[in-house]
Amino acid sequence: MLDMKLARKKMDKKWIKTLRIFSKFDPREKMKCLNPGMHLKDEMVTIDFSGSERSSRIDDGERRSETSNIEEAESSLREGGCLNYEEARALLGRLEYQRGNIEAALHVFDGIDIAAVTPKIKISIARRIGRHKSKLHWDAPPMSIHAVSLLMEAIFLKARALHDLGKFVEAAQSCSLILDIVESASPNGLPGIFSRGCRLQETVCKSVELLPELWKMADNPHGAISSYRRALLGQWNLDLVVIAKIRKEFAIFLLYGGCDAGPPNLHSKMDGYFTPKNNVEEAILLLMILLSDFNEKKAEWDPSIVEHLTFALAISGQLRPLANKFEELLPGFLNRKERYYQLALCYLGEGDSLTALNLLKKIFSDREGPNCVKDLLLASKICGESSAYAEEGVSFSRRMLASFDGRCESLKSVANFLLGVSLSAQARSSASDSERVTKQDEALEVLEKAEKFMQVKDYRVIYHLSLENAEQRKLDVALHYAKQLLKLEAGSNVTSWILVARILSAQKRFIDAETIINAALDQTGKWSQGELLQTKAKIQIARGQLKKAVETYTDLLAVIRLRTKNLAVGMKCSKIAEIDRKLEMGTWYDLANVYTGMSHWRDAEVCISKLKAISPYSASGWYATGQLQEAKGLHKESLVSYSRALDLEPTHVPSLVSTAVVLRHCGDRQFAVVRSFLAEALRLDRTSHVAWLNLGLLYEAEGASTVEAAECFQAAAILEESAPECYANLMCPQLLMRPWRWRPSMIEFKVIEMQELFCWMQIKCTKMFVCIMIYINAMRAGSDAKTYNRLEENLKNSKGVTIF
Repeated sequence: MLDMKLARKKMDKKWIKTLRIFSKFDPREKMKCLNPGMHLKDEMVTIDFSGSERSSRIDDGERRSETSNIEEAESSLREGGCLNYEEARALLGRLEYQRGNIEAALHVFDGIDIAAVTPKIKISIARRIGRHKSKLHWDAPPMSIHAVSLLMEAIFLKARALHDLGKFVEAAQSCSLILDIVESASPNGLPGIFSRGCRLQETVCKSVELLPELWKMADNPHGAISSYRRALLGQWNLDLVVIAKIRKEFAIFLLYGGCDAGPPNLHSKMDGYFTPKNNVEEAILLLMILLSDFNEKKAEWDPSIVEHLTFALAISGQLRPLANKFEELLPGFLNRKERYYQLALCYLGEGDSLTALNLLKKIFSDREGPNCVKDLLLASKICGESSAYAEEGVSFSRRMLASFDGRCESLKSVANFLLGVSLSAQARSSASDSERVTKQDEALEVLEKAEKFMQVKDYRVIYHLSLENAEQRKLDVALHYAKQLLKLEAGSNVTSWILVARILSAQKRFIDAETIINAALDQTGKWSQGELLQTKAKIQIARGQLKKAVETYTDLLAVIRLRTKNLAVGMKCSKIAEIDRKLEMGTWYDLANVYTGMSHWRDAEVCISKLKAISPYSASGWYATGQLQEAKGLHKESLVSYSRALDLEPTHVPSLVSTAVVLRHCGDRQFAVVRSFLAEALRLDRTSHVAWLNLGLLYEAEGASTVEAAECFQAAAILEESAPECYANLMCPQLLMRPWRWRPSMIEFKVIEMQELFCWMQIKCTKMFVCIMIYINAMRAGSDAKTYNRLEENLKNSKGVTIF
């Protein structure tokens, strides 16, 4: 009984001591409590806390904060027996901060000698951990755990106060001090004794979350990145929700922060573990970990993670792994339609259009939304890019137009645009001329309708309007739209410059076309000049400047090599690499043709070997080999090369035409076989003037179809006149030389003159030669005077010789 009275008396004394301390929290006395003899200046007093006013204005929140402070003081008294100078300041500063007196709280916190208490805090934490591990109580720490928590919270609140006052660098340094203390006291992290209900653990967690934000506000991105890595790699006993939040924020900052962070400096790099080399790789790693946490129910589902991961993998060209992640997601995270749509986007980005289209068809078979506009738009776009799916693309576009019912003019413009693209693709694979013309007219009509409905100028609509008019040989209209497109994009798109140059070359304005390309090169960065240099070289070939063309191709190869060595940001983009590969193949192919035309056999062979090294199973490599052999007079060997090219790519039009020419040149009179090759070539490409020319020669050789031959020659002349860059796909000049039975006339002199010109310039075809062929066949057919005069006018209009 006596012991209980003594204990109660002792507790009453501590309680009275606590009340005395808090009685001094009045602003008029608080500085006396902290440092006797020191008086607070009048301007530092921010609120008048008179007894009556204070009792009338205090609210429940202030009562709770005071109660918390009293309980904190009581805990400290129980642990250490008294409140020292720093602890009292920590309590008073917290009270001021909770009341909103930021400057007064910061003034109080500044009075704490952090440098003096830091070693004591470290020792106290270390000994507390050591005592918990060894179960020994003889090594007492210099400070109680409550006092340590109180001072650490004071440092954290000081950082918050500095943040509120806009002093972000000082705030980050103060916040970082908390983590430095904990890491120094316990390198392996805080043990489990600090995890639940411990204020020290709460302060450490808050500091880990706040520090990266402070460095970002201080405009120090590298400091923010280091803080994020420190938070994720350190042992802080963070909650899973907090870890997921930090990972997400770090990934977002890496993707959109605009700072190139170096690879993390891991102390131990084990073999077999992935170490990110740049921002994108590190962000992808974090987002994939988050997706795994979602699947394992370690974190709540966040749909924005999928959006960020989609962006990260898309800019790095890694869409196949993204598709795998969509497939790994458990049911319930994404609905069925959204999953199929995202998968379709991934496969389309990887170039697998058929898989993407099949996934979209699964959506269309769903009863819930068979006419979803978004899905129909994507399906129409896929179908419009290939003639094989053009008919389905037309169907999807019409379904989309039917579902609008007069709503949304912008979407109606997009639907008409996609319908026009699909119709244009369908026209290219039409079986008959009448069907092709009908589809082309309809395509042009709906594209013009798309232009009418669009509220803002859409460069895609203008581009395809220009392209469709160019394919229909309406070159003036095509040039008008191409110039409009160039102005709309302010010259920022290489494709628009090339389109203008191609249309000008179709009009045989090669000097203007080269001027356009030179202007584009002046406004384009070195890395984006590949296609421009290729077009310039072809124009130089058309002008007969073969040596300049070789120099241009050399510059193009240098650009390709530069891009290959320094591609992307460490993670190679497969799409860009594929574009560069095709561009390099086209360059070696064109160089092989140039050297073949110049009779530089050795150089041509080197170019062909380079081409085959890039793609051994490419039809263009064997076709170039056949051209070289044909130029050497090795017709049988060239026929074998063309056959191999057709084995690899049965729809390779130049190989079909060359096979027909070689068979006809061999003189075996296999007219049916030759005709079948040329007919297949024209079925695949109705605008191949070389195929029309050789078909006319075949009809003329048969001797029974002179009218059809004349029509073929006329079609060849018209198509050659308006073909852009037609010099890229021509037969060897020797194949056009064969014995003729000339009639003694003025035309015989012209033909002999043309033959001499061929041998001298090593050209492959001319407008004048085609017109002469029309003239000869017309006379042999005994045409009437009207036809004769029309053909004679065509010959007169052929001024000079246009080389390809």
